[in-house]
Amino acid sequence: MQERAKRTREALIRATAELIGDGGPNAAGLVNVCRTAGVSRGALYHHFDTMEALVAAVRLKARKELDVLIEDAFETPAYAGAARFSTSLGRALGEDVTLRAGLQLGPSGSDGSPRLFDEVLGLVRGRVSECEADDLADLVMVVTAGLESLGRRDAAWWDPGTAERVWSLLEPLLSSPLPGPSAAG
Repeated sequence: MQERAKRTREALIRATAELIGDGGPNAAGLVNVCRTAGVSRGALYHHFDTMEALVAAVRLKARKELDVLIEDAFETPAYAGAARFSTSLGRALGEDVTLRAGLQLGPSGSDGSPRLFDEVLGLVRGRVSECEADDLADLVMVVTAGLESLGRRDAAWWDPGTAERVWSLLEPLLSSPLPGPSAAG
């Protein structure tokens, strides 16, 4: 692909990601994307057959970034990997609008289920439950989903120090057996 065409394609993906990451999937309409990217409608349709294809490209780029985060985090044991993933995800969400946008998107680039975030939680849960109890895997999902969700209202929740504090508070609880359900009398 020629350099100019590559830059235009990347500008369209970045503009779409910015609009979705900051305003949700509905903010990424044709006119807004073209205006933000600084390109014409013709340029958009030269690179992408449909707006859905452009939005799907944002999701795909985010998925590739998430795969790297997951692989890097789980080079360590499951619990430590989960904490590393959660911390890395927060950092990436604060810095990378493509990731912020992609997590909100479904497989076809829509905002329908399953969103990329749901898929990622499933992958992380699977990694943790390979080595740890299902209860821990569930806790990892709750903490990670909570930090991601809270960060959409206040980016301080995405700060790596916040995730590290949360995980450090949980670690003593997790080093001893988790309590089972209370026995019914």
